[in-house]
Amino acid sequence: MNERIGELLVKESLLSAEQLEQAEEQASKSGERLGAQITKLGYLEEAELSDFIAKQYGVPSIDLEDFEPDPDVLELIPEDVAMKHSVVPVNRAGSTLVLATADPANIIAIDDIKFLTGYNVDVVVASEDSIKSAIDRWYDRGDMLADVMADFDDSDIDVISDEDDVDVNQLAAESEDAPVVKLVNLILTDAIKRVASDIHIEPYEKSFRVRYRIDGVLYEVMKPPMKLKNALLSRLKIMAELDIAERRLPQDGRIKLKMGRGREMDFRVSVLPTLFGEKIVLRLLDKSNLQLDMTKLGFEQTQLDVFKDCIHRPYGMVLVTGPTGSGKTTTLYSALSELNQTSENLSTAEDPVEFNLTGINQVQMHEDIGLNFAAALRSFLRQDPDIIMVGEIRDFETAEIAVKAALTGHMVLSTLHTNDAPSTVNRLLNMGIEPFLVSSSVNCIVAQRLARRICEECKERDPEVTVEALMKAGMDEAAAKEVNPMKGRGCNRCSDTGYKGRVALYEVMELSEELKDFVLNGASAAELKREAIRQGMCTLRKSALRMLLEEVTTLGETLRVSASDQ
Repeated sequence: MNERIGELLVKESLLSAEQLEQAEEQASKSGERLGAQITKLGYLEEAELSDFIAKQYGVPSIDLEDFEPDPDVLELIPEDVAMKHSVVPVNRAGSTLVLATADPANIIAIDDIKFLTGYNVDVVVASEDSIKSAIDRWYDRGDMLADVMADFDDSDIDVISDEDDVDVNQLAAESEDAPVVKLVNLILTDAIKRVASDIHIEPYEKSFRVRYRIDGVLYEVMKPPMKLKNALLSRLKIMAELDIAERRLPQDGRIKLKMGRGREMDFRVSVLPTLFGEKIVLRLLDKSNLQLDMTKLGFEQTQLDVFKDCIHRPYGMVLVTGPTGSGKTTTLYSALSELNQTSENLSTAEDPVEFNLTGINQVQMHEDIGLNFAAALRSFLRQDPDIIMVGEIRDFETAEIAVKAALTGHMVLSTLHTNDAPSTVNRLLNMGIEPFLVSSSVNCIVAQRLARRICEECKERDPEVTVEALMKAGMDEAAAKEVNPMKGRGCNRCSDTGYKGRVALYEVMELSEELKDFVLNGASAAELKREAIRQGMCTLRKSALRMLLEEVTTLGETLRVSASDQ
């Protein structure tokens, strides 16, 4: 969407000047279009924006959700061109092609399509998100995989024995083989389109599989032939600039992929030697999807108020806990973004640095040369810091320095791996930190989980959920009788899973004076939890039940991601 539309939206009072400025800033950071950022930030509904653009340019708008174009029309524009220009063909009449676009003023895209197809082009307006989901639905990626696999025959690649002496040149040559390159590119781009968070490439004795983690759950997507194993793994290792001859030790690397329109996707690559070859896991890091607006993370208003109050204090420690992949980094980055002022010196020690944030001094850990969290923390304290973020407190040394920093006028943010907020106190005590240091340094502990959202397209009532089941999960009888339990039936949009996207659940425990006394007196995690609940803390289970009441998630997800409060 061009700048003129942004100005017109302000002129028509559909957007404030501040909102436009913020959307433009986010668009330039992420490489996405301005219109996508306006809807992503919640300033306008997609339909409102599409109708406004359509009215301004005097062209019709279209809802692509229930539309199904002729396959012959789709063949006129290849998928990569449709993705590049964010357009999709919807109809053909004589020598005219009807093209859905989010930006009718994009003359370059329209001229490209005219040249490519030889047709005159009429445009209709649709939202950017609906065009993206239409491309995902209409272009069949299963056929693409079949086409790639058809490029292989028995003579293409031979299996290499898993002995120590490998011919590196042979491995490198095979990894550059066109079908192998095409298959690897397909795996990476398909994972991005399905909004996967991780890709698992796993060799077994007689099989070889690729799985994607989508909304926190792993799904098998393909089983490439065994003979491709070494070539495919070598291709990924070359892309991540790793040593392809080393197959006995774990390795870590990074792949950067340019996606067009200035958008970049990072893949964090981890290679692990297993019994039948190397397993590779790629973590997808999409900066354009990084949510830094704290109000949109999933906090209840009272939880958000407590969290904001605690991070804005002049000193102390705020800890975020939860398992790997529970969104801790996003919560910390959003807190850093809130605190990122010109007047403050912010430094972070991370392993690895997942996203680059302007105005923050981020340091990558290198254990092999002695740069660990403790060493980085010591160095930070000689750098006149105001706010420090430590990726994770793993040992006594790091915990001790972090506590001392929090007690000497610095705000310290960090993460820990514990099951809930109260048990974090015991974890620090077990590390060897004295109770009086914990009680005087920790401001607040946040535990979090990610629950899958019910797909909005196929949401329906779940008749199998009973009042008894809800009460057993921890809901009181009155609320259980009022609730309208929902589930996803399964549709194209959610790949028949019934879920699309995730929502964060939070447990925010502020260390009040009473709780500090409990800590000093050596209270157990259960006693701390009871006292925190008495003081009004919303537990992870209560947070999940609230999402169930609001028809955001299901009972199954509530039980999967949260433990009972009993």
